[in-house]
Amino acid sequence: MGDAMKVHETKLLVSNNSKFMSRSEQCNCACAGRLVFATQRQDLNEFPIHAVKLHYQEIDRNYRLAFPSILGGEAALLTSAGESILDSFHSPRRITLQDDRLVIRRMIDAGFLAVENDTKSIESKPPLANLSAWLHLTDRCNLRCSYCYLPHVREDMSLETGYAALEALFRSAVAGHFRKVTIKYAGGEPLLRYPLILDLHERAQALAEEFGLALEEVILSNGTLLSHEIAAKLKSLNIDLMISLDGLGQYHDNHRPYAGGHGSFHDVAEAVAIALENGLIPNISVTVSSRTALGLHEIMAWILERELPFTLNFYRENDLSISHSDMRLDEQKIINGMLAAFKVIENNIPRHPFLGGIIDRADLSASHTHTCGVGRNYLVFDQNGQIAKCQMHIRKPVTDVSVADPLGLIRADQLGIQNLSVEEKDGCKTCDWRHWCAGGCPLATHQATGRYDIKSPNCQIYKALFPEALRLEGLRLIKYQDDPEVVTVL
Repeated sequence: MGDAMKVHETKLLVSNNSKFMSRSEQCNCACAGRLVFATQRQDLNEFPIHAVKLHYQEIDRNYRLAFPSILGGEAALLTSAGESILDSFHSPRRITLQDDRLVIRRMIDAGFLAVENDTKSIESKPPLANLSAWLHLTDRCNLRCSYCYLPHVREDMSLETGYAALEALFRSAVAGHFRKVTIKYAGGEPLLRYPLILDLHERAQALAEEFGLALEEVILSNGTLLSHEIAAKLKSLNIDLMISLDGLGQYHDNHRPYAGGHGSFHDVAEAVAIALENGLIPNISVTVSSRTALGLHEIMAWILERELPFTLNFYRENDLSISHSDMRLDEQKIINGMLAAFKVIENNIPRHPFLGGIIDRADLSASHTHTCGVGRNYLVFDQNGQIAKCQMHIRKPVTDVSVADPLGLIRADQLGIQNLSVEEKDGCKTCDWRHWCAGGCPLATHQATGRYDIKSPNCQIYKALFPEALRLEGLRLIKYQDDPEVVTVL
């Protein structure tokens, strides 16, 4: 009776992302970033309120997961009590004394209700909150991954170039009125330049303090060079760590062998253990290809057993990997492998949110119009101070660290990668998933079709997986609804 009464009274269950946000937003690509909404009206009595169009995913007989089409909306669980509130706003009306203002305010924040003529709308084009940068510290690496896009020449970023890159990054952050800067120390293998990371960290902290900006830093590593000393230092400096791990044993080794040809799995697994022993929680980046899809459920069980955050990324063909035909995404192999991994997740639902990285570049944690930050809020600095739009086009720079506002030139470029709004992509404009998928990676689409203004070649894979991913999120909210750090209950 108690549980039934609780469900009956519950109106809305929403993920509390704030505790996990820095980890959940990490990826080894150009994250789309969060939008800043300037909703100016605080008095809910002033204007009528109306319900927006919602899409639903059934979870069980008591709950449905709803996700709105409005830009910036969140997925949330609704009970019948919550749906009754929404139904009462089917026709625009003002709030009455009988209405629960807290619930209504939260429904507005989540995008389920909208204030008439409010600034929180898809037409308002709100600014982005976070400026992200990839610092290519070295082209050198001790692995020879099958999908790597780098030629591995022996070139490193100098300290002088690193400082210039940081100064250029913060100039653009100030010019663009960003609130936060995220720095991704990458390569090659960035831990080959560990002393440089420490120097750049110190300079980045000073710049963030000077300009009053939040700072987040993450090292994108293969893990093989991690030591207890390095892990402890990163923990003390609040620098996050992402480790690439594509499967258990041979599955990983088939993707990521050493330069000499032998496997790296054992050393990477040891690196994860070292990080955890020092209180450093690594985000595990899994690249999924047809070569490794069959073992995806095994690595997912391994990740969840250690309570690690994760991202599942689809293999992207490039000029150096094109000969590996067995890695190309076979739709059924990828769908079957992902669904098997989802089953493992269902049997061991984690506390942390995962919708931001559970299906490639499709971010299901909040609605948006662009797949990633390329050409919008992302800069890639190579070892010589040249600046590109995307790390996979690092050899095709647009500008360099000497200009006053490199992001301005990146945004204005019409020759390189075009990261179009999903509203401009054929095959996406009328899709119910468009503001959650945003049409897929523009590079992958262009590689397959020669166009940027068309839906992803992985569209059918996405559509097969989206409902199952949202069902997992619904189960997570139900499981942890008594934990206020995980779920907000109204």
